[in-house]
Amino acid sequence: MMSRSVELIVEGYVKLNDRDALEAVLAHRQELLRQLHGVTGIDPKQAISQVSQEIAAIERALAELARGQTDRSALNVRNSSE
Repeated sequence: MMSRSVELIVEGYVKLNDRDALEAVLAHRQELLRQLHGVTGIDPKQAISQVSQEIAAIERALAELARGQTDRSALNVRNSSE
């Protein structure tokens, strides 16, 4: 399940039409995911799953912005299975 805080951040950037900020958050999450894959000594599966969901939500938000749909009702940052 994606964290509510990331969901709110993504929704806020979409409302502001701030593509640069979304891309920065995406780059950060992608780097975090890369680092998680290299973790040893613990099982990072849950963290990897959460970060992967966050990346997917950010990518959906960027796609919405690319289509020009910045209305909150048109945005679906949550995973459809939630």
